[in-house]
Amino acid sequence: MSLEKILAISGKPGLYELKVQTRSGFLAESLLDGKKLNVGLQSNVSLLSEISVYTYEGEKPLAEILKAIAEKEDNKEAISHKEDKARLEAYFAEVVPNYDAERVYASDIKKIINWYNMLIAKGVVSKEMEIKQKGEVQEETQE
Repeated sequence: MSLEKILAISGKPGLYELKVQTRSGFLAESLLDGKKLNVGLQSNVSLLSEISVYTYEGEKPLAEILKAIAEKEDNKEAISHKEDKARLEAYFAEVVPNYDAERVYASDIKKIINWYNMLIAKGVVSKEMEIKQKGEVQEETQE
């Protein structure tokens, strides 16, 4: 599983893995409870591989941020996304020191940390993951 197949669906909690594309949308499976969900084309859906975070130098792909958190935490869970705003912002500033604090809100940071904790538990992200151009992520093969 890679970030190209992981979805965030507006109005639905958690993250989903894209399973099959259909004529009327697609079938996704929840990473939280494994339940399958039929998602119509009218739903607001984001691929994690296409999400970026504002920095003072431009935009940084979410994959790079998730990898940076994995490096900081040595492939373990990060702090809880339920921490207070000041603690979340201080933590995020350690991971992405140049993030644009005026355009990246506490709610965005909460979401990223929550996503990281879900993805690290499923083994989707790690400090060893390879990041390709255009935000494309691919796990390194280990022999």
